[in-house]
Parts: sequence; structure tokens; C-alpha cells
Amino acid sequence: MSKPVVTSINPATGEVLQTFTSLGSAEVDAAIKQADDAFQSWRLTSFTQRSRLMHKAADILDARKEAFARTMTMEMGKPLSEAVAEVEKCALVCRHYADHAEDYLRDEVIETEASQSFVRNLPLGPVLAVMPWNFPFWQVFRFAAPTLMAGNVGLLKHASNVWGSALNIAKVFSEAGFPEGCFQTLLIGSKAVEGVIRDARVKAVTLTGSGPAGRSVASIAGEELKPSLLELGGSDAFIVMPSADLDKAVETAVKSRTRNNGQSCIAAKRFLVHTDIYDAFTQAFVARIEALHVGDPLLEETDIGPLATETIRDELAGQVEATLKGGAKRISKLAQLPDKGWWFAPQVLAEAPDGTPGAEQEMFGPVANLWRVDSLDDAIARANRCDFGLGSAIFTQEAADISHAVRDIEAGSTFVNALVASDPRLPFGGVKHSGYGRELAADGIRAFVNRKTVSIS
Repeated sequence: MSKPVVTSINPATGEVLQTFTSLGSAEVDAAIKQADDAFQSWRLTSFTQRSRLMHKAADILDARKEAFARTMTMEMGKPLSEAVAEVEKCALVCRHYADHAEDYLRDEVIETEASQSFVRNLPLGPVLAVMPWNFPFWQVFRFAAPTLMAGNVGLLKHASNVWGSALNIAKVFSEAGFPEGCFQTLLIGSKAVEGVIRDARVKAVTLTGSGPAGRSVASIAGEELKPSLLELGGSDAFIVMPSADLDKAVETAVKSRTRNNGQSCIAAKRFLVHTDIYDAFTQAFVARIEALHVGDPLLEETDIGPLATETIRDELAGQVEATLKGGAKRISKLAQLPDKGWWFAPQVLAEAPDGTPGAEQEMFGPVANLWRVDSLDDAIARANRCDFGLGSAIFTQEAADISHAVRDIEAGSTFVNALVASDPRLPFGGVKHSGYGRELAADGIRAFVNRKTVSIS
């Protein structure tokens, strides 16, 4: 039986970049065996040895960031400058865990009647990561760095439109000197994921992606009684109150909604603006959106490139059309777009009624939805009306507003007067339909360890 062939397409032109051959079942089995074999020795290595190799991986990322970034941009369309910054951030997370893993996993001494009691964090084994296309490097390295530093080994199932980047990531760890089998890219489709999760040698799974994919993976992992971590979609609320620094709020709002061509789970998507400043905010926000340069993502002057696939573009167009038919108003002019590729004009919609996609679904592209609110209570109520709960932001100078927002917004994070972002030093994850578990910081490296209780008398 012939193996499936996957084609990589440049979203800016619609042209074929490269073709890949998927792994067969025997090749997948061999890769899992190699991972299991590698784990038996890797788990016994010292933090000093792991740290040395992880620092080497960071050095390779820095040295080859332009080449890695160009592949990302060609495969999924993000502006080249953002792709370079993404690779740099991956080097940062590698160095963070290289320097802090030992402290994060240090024995936790507990006073009891025994002579000695403590919790020791021990690795589990091979961990499968099912990763999306929107941040082809970052999503993987924020998993891989803590996973490897904890003494586990990694298996990557990446989105099929970024397999060039997936292979580049595997090369980074190989060239850094990690033992063979410590990190492997599996060129497999989504239908093969279940078999990998159910394999007894695979001990845990993490997924960043859509709600349906998350439910499927969590269900399979649950049946197998294996740990799972899910980072799913988001429709983050961005609240602006009268005391806000309006210029900073507008600047941050535009950046948050349009970074990565609007294709970010933690991008602000629903803007809830107090009526006292709604008109001023809206006028400035729309002007900034209309001024964005849409074009070739390889060019320095480009702000917005294409969406990653034709399907994503068509789905977003359908959501916008349904939202407008439901009663929302488009309040921005549309940019002229190139003839070829998967382009979508940045735009602003206002007052999308409940029940429309703009109010209830994640719009994965450069579309902002605005609402006028009369109070912070009104804003928080609308923010929480959505099934998602990944990130949130509020712009205000009032301490009472901040306290209220932190307490009552249903989200995995609340950023005050700042862009919602992931940071290796801070736990990252969501609630509700945005998933469960936390990546990054100490939480991230402890996600897939056996926290073994030890009591010595």
C-alpha cells in the first residue's frame, strides 16, 4: 500500500512548496521503540548534561533563525519579522529551562513524623505532542524544552502544512547533540494519532489546537488512563475603561488582534469599550486597522500576510458573513488584496448580536468585534458569556477595576494595561472550552512527571 503524500503550499501564492511522504505503521512503531529505548538512558542523565545540550539547541536557534523563519513564513504566511522573533523566543525558552529545570524539580521536603519525607519529580517516558501550524516553532519548543529537561523524551505530530518546520525542529535537537530518539518528528496524519496515544510505551499527550481535536485526544487519553494537557482556542476579551491610557490601549489592541495575521489563540478578539470613551477608541482603532499594509510576508513593510490555508480563509469569510447578516455592522474600509493566495482583509465589526459567530465563536484571522458597554460589570458579563476562557486584558488605572477583573473574568490569565502573551516564567493555559492544564514556568515542567511521595522511617 502506498503511503499518503502531503503537499506544502505557499499561502501567499497558492504554489506548491514541497511534498512529503507520511510514515507507515511500521515506521511509526520503530520511532516509538526508539523513543522508549532512548528514555531508559536519558532519564538517568544529570541536569548538568541536559542543560548543556539545551543551551546548545538555543545557540543553534539563534545562529539559524533567519533560515528557520523563512521556512515558517513560506509555509504558513506569517510576516518574516514575526517569524524571526518566534525563533528567538524559542531560544529563550530553551535557556530558561536549561537554567531553571533543576530548581523547578528539586525535592520538596515535607515535615512529618517520619525521619524524612519529600516529593521527588521523576520523568514518565515518551510524551506525544500534537501541535498546530500557527506558531510552528514556539508551540513545539514550549513543550519540548521542559519535557526534555525533565528527563522525558518527545514525539512530535505537527500540522501537515508545516512539516518543513517540523523537520527543522528535529534537526535542532539532533545537531545540538541530544541522543538519538530523544526528540523525533513523526510525519503522520491526524488519523494515526489515536494509535500512538494508545501505544503502551507512550506515557502522556499534550495538544494545542481546536476544540474537536482536543475532545478526541482527551477522550482517547482518558480511556488509556494517561495524562493529557490541552491548550485549545480562545476568544479573548479586551476591556477598555474610561481611566485607560487611550493611545496605549489602541496600540495594544491593534497589535493583539493582528499579530500572526490574526491567527493566535491568545489574540484579543472581542473588544468591550466603555461608552464614555467608545467613540474616541473606535475612531483611532479603525484608523490604525485601515492603515495596516497587507502584502508579501517576506517584505519588511508588511503588517498582514495571508491566512494559512484556503479552508481557514473560507471559514473566516463565512463567519463574517453570518455575523453581518445577524445584525453586526462593518465599520472599517477593506484593503485591496493580491489576486493569488489565501488573503483576508483586516476589518472591524461592531455590535455583533448574541448567537452570531462574532459574539460566540473564535474568529481565526484579522477580524475585530467591538461592543459598547455601560460598566465594568457589563463588560465582564459579556466577556464570560463566551465558552472560551484562555486570556483576557483590561486597560484601566483604577485599582478597584483591576481587582474586579482579576476576580471575575473567567480566563486562564488577565493582563492589565498590557498585551496578553506567553512567557517562559509564567504558567500558561485556559479554562472552560480553552482546555486544561498549564504549560511554561514550574507548572509546565511538572505537567508530565511522577510526583512520587517518599517517606523514610
